[in-house]
Amino acid sequence: MKESKAYFASGCFWGTQYYFQKQHGVTKTTVGYSGGDVKNPKYEEVCNGKTGHVETVEVVFNPRIVSFEQLAKIFFETHDPTQKGGQGPDIGDQYRSVVFYLDEEQRKIAYELVLQLKNKGLDIATSIEQFKNFYPAEDYHQKYYKKTGGNPYCHRYVKRFDS
Repeated sequence: MKESKAYFASGCFWGTQYYFQKQHGVTKTTVGYSGGDVKNPKYEEVCNGKTGHVETVEVVFNPRIVSFEQLAKIFFETHDPTQKGGQGPDIGDQYRSVVFYLDEEQRKIAYELVLQLKNKGLDIATSIEQFKNFYPAEDYHQKYYKKTGGNPYCHRYVKRFDS
């Protein structure tokens, strides 16, 4: 089985991971940091806003079971893609909404989904950026809600696509 990867940032990575790890066909999720210029950043460095990194979830999936498009729809339906400068109460550039694409197919799908949402009248703040790096976060951040039994405080499911 050849697995694929996708990288999504939608506010606090705990909530983003919470939804993706429940998806059939997803074999692994890892929270971490993407898009910045500092190698192996620590949480405190990312929070100070000077690394350029965004809290991101690496999603490893079986494309025969779940497609990148299905995962991208989950991404857009489990956070507010119209919020600029953060997500819910989490404000700061490290919480912005981003699809980090790995190839032309992922880029095209992400742009198409943004266009569909814009055609529904939504002012989408999500950026679509070429993937350049991913650094796993500290162990205490991994599968946070599974460990604590909590629920996301700034993520909730809102149906935005017809299929």
